[in-house]
Amino acid sequence: MDLSDKVFLITGASKGIGNTLANILYNYHAQVIGVYNKTKFKAPFTILKCDLRKENDIKNLFKFIKEKYGKLDCLVNCAALAIDNDIYDKSKKEFMEVLEVNLVGTFLMCKYASKLMDRGIIINISSTDAIDTYNVYGMDYAASKAGLNNLTKTLALRFPSLKICSLAPNWVDTESIKEMDPEFLNQELARIGQKKLLTKEEVAIKIIELMINDDYVSGSIVRMDDSNE
Repeated sequence: MDLSDKVFLITGASKGIGNTLANILYNYHAQVIGVYNKTKFKAPFTILKCDLRKENDIKNLFKFIKEKYGKLDCLVNCAALAIDNDIYDKSKKEFMEVLEVNLVGTFLMCKYASKLMDRGIIINISSTDAIDTYNVYGMDYAASKAGLNNLTKTLALRFPSLKICSLAPNWVDTESIKEMDPEFLNQELARIGQKKLLTKEEVAIKIIELMINDDYVSGSIVRMDDSNE
């Protein structure tokens, strides 16, 4: 697969699914722009800092893309924030910050990306927490991802020439998961019936499948469990 004439923009590209996907696409000769906020990283592709909570940052990001590339073929919204704690410890500021990054930031990315797309593709990374694997500590995260699924469907209605889908994986073996309390993680895996963590590579490959497989129509919310990766 040669993607040398395609321009991809990936948020959350400093680590996790976003970084894995960016490197795979780069190896297919795509023109990749990886977005980070706090964690600067080295990469063979273009990297740009952008705080998804700041609309001016996002505007400047797309101004750069328009001036340098003149178009955008695919946006993958991988960036996400989780602040897991009990409801009585969770502040409004924390709740709003999760919504700002996961939902509002994604909305703004899609809004400005659409102006540079002809028949482009947008993939939003959601979670099975938006459907049925939510827990009491991440209610803000689950709410943001449920909103993201609805956003995907309404954006698909607004932009019929684009392909806009959500991928909703369950627990993925990312850097942030490695920092979790292993006892809590094992309890959660058992509670939802997940036998093994998905790998970043499996999710990245599934994202590419959503891009190229016409069976996935715009507005689709595609669930990814460990049993059907």
